[in-house]
Amino acid sequence: MGKVVLYSSVSVDGFIADEHDQPGPLFDWLTGGDVPLDDSGALKVSQASYDHTRPYWDAIGTTVVGRHVFDLTDGWDGKPPSGIDHVVVVTHRPPPEGWDPAAPFHFVDGVEAAVAKARELAGDRIVEVAAGDVGGQVLAAGLVDEVRMDVVPVVFGSGKRFFGSVDAQHLLEDPDVVVRGNRVLHLRYRVRR
Repeated sequence: MGKVVLYSSVSVDGFIADEHDQPGPLFDWLTGGDVPLDDSGALKVSQASYDHTRPYWDAIGTTVVGRHVFDLTDGWDGKPPSGIDHVVVVTHRPPPEGWDPAAPFHFVDGVEAAVAKARELAGDRIVEVAAGDVGGQVLAAGLVDEVRMDVVPVVFGSGKRFFGSVDAQHLLEDPDVVVRGNRVLHLRYRVRR
């Protein structure tokens, strides 16, 4: 089985979006370089960010998101983002009316069931869990193997927290990856068991 990774870009004070669900400059690093990150040509990063991010993206088999993110993105029009094979949506509600049942999206009730479904779909590839409330719940359930964050030099002051509403201490190992890109610091921590 592949590992479960909690991931997002984040402000230095720990927020993945402002109070209005806007990311502000959190993704500016994705357009602030000269090395194309994907085939679209829209994403261009520094060489250091490319060397760190591209192999990670290529290893992702399934992404787990909450219904809130799914609704904010309009379900990415039924096409998983960044070339990912499947998206598992944690929700208590059914798919939206008119949703194409053939789209590679799976609607699952509860984080444990969502991670189990994502692992089944990903095989030996990475299960990426979007940071925020669902990510915090997956961490609290003891299902996260690794935390990755792209720390952007901005202070939000308030908004949507990287770890959601986690209310207990969780120890991480020392960072085993620290990569400086343009306007971003890429960090990776293993979760202490």
